[in-house]
Amino acid sequence: MSVIDRLKRLSGETKPELKQSVRQDEIGELRQRIESIMARRPDPTIRTTYPNKFAGKPVELNDLIPGEELDNAFGRFYVAPGCSVGSSFHGARCIRDYASVDMEAAALIANEPALADFDLADGLFLDTETTGLMGGTGTLAFLVGLGWFEGDTFITRQIFARDFAEEQACLIFLQDIVKNKKFLITFNGKAFDVGLLSTRFVMNRLPNPLADLPHLDLLHPSRRLYGHRLMNHRLISLEEAIIGFSRQDDLPGSEIPQRYFDWLRRRDARLMADVFEHNRLDIISMAALSAHLTELMSHPADLNVCHHADLLCAARLYHDRGRIPDAQKRLLPLTASDDQHVKADSFKMLSLIHKRAGQWDEAVRIWELMIEHDFGDVFAKIELAKWYEHRLHDFQHAKYLVIKALDIVNNEEEQNSLMHRFKRLERYDKD
Repeated sequence: MSVIDRLKRLSGETKPELKQSVRQDEIGELRQRIESIMARRPDPTIRTTYPNKFAGKPVELNDLIPGEELDNAFGRFYVAPGCSVGSSFHGARCIRDYASVDMEAAALIANEPALADFDLADGLFLDTETTGLMGGTGTLAFLVGLGWFEGDTFITRQIFARDFAEEQACLIFLQDIVKNKKFLITFNGKAFDVGLLSTRFVMNRLPNPLADLPHLDLLHPSRRLYGHRLMNHRLISLEEAIIGFSRQDDLPGSEIPQRYFDWLRRRDARLMADVFEHNRLDIISMAALSAHLTELMSHPADLNVCHHADLLCAARLYHDRGRIPDAQKRLLPLTASDDQHVKADSFKMLSLIHKRAGQWDEAVRIWELMIEHDFGDVFAKIELAKWYEHRLHDFQHAKYLVIKALDIVNNEEEQNSLMHRFKRLERYDKD
């Protein structure tokens, strides 16, 4: 395409009758790019990943993945509908248990105040499966999974582009669903899914319905609240540790792009069935995870039920969001935890809250209690030394506490800091 033609398209001067041929040129270019990449891949007839699983005659899409072919002004595409009724289980709990979410807590963990004004039914859960090319304009979201609650039933829609030419029609259908929703819920969608889809809307010269929608990305609060006890932050790890759900024979995400390339060659629904199931489970697990995260934030600390370190992380999040009274309310019960690390950190946070508020009597009481019971005592000794030095000008007592702290500290940096404080106190004491 010439530079003049490109300028005409950008300025809107392209003649209507040329639009279809322009679209076909773009599709042709994309096909050539894909074929170039595919040509460098091993021949599927000698693949060893699944040599026998998909042997024989290809299976029709609708025979294995119930759905229907839809069409709009931009062409045809495939949609697989689904629903999980309230009484069905996902993990240790029923779907209906995930249908009620404290939206104030959701707004808090997302740091998105607008979410507090919505109901969960206003939200759209979204997850994509892509061709996994090398990023940028070459990446196609061939499967867009959507979910939302209607009462205590969880509805899903999976929009499938059976070929590159069906992308525009899929995006138009996605527009129609998004316009009825008020916010998004994703897992790592801010970094990936939403940005990718936004790019595809722009490339197809379509209005982007995702722009400016409030967004709850579950990855970041999951890291903050549960990361301390997980080996990684993948959704499948959160399913097992938090939701109580274990997938059986799940397709690894790394294999999904190749499955789609093989589908383009063979049109065998058996290649895509695992992809659809993987995507469907992702969407339902996002709904479950939303409930778990918001419950942790909104319910009072129950040391008999909740993981104590999770409750401490929730208190920290309240503190970091400037909700100090809420943080204090959650920290107080944790000072009775049988987890010594949680107990010590809770006392530390409470003492610093009192210190910043100028409530010195309370702060000193906590530091003395920590020293008396020998938990977090290095921190408490240093803070008390500061108190005696700066508030009471009792340099002798402050020096004594610094010496006691030096006896315990092994870290060279902390030792140097304490020695610097000790030398300063000696000068003050002599004066």
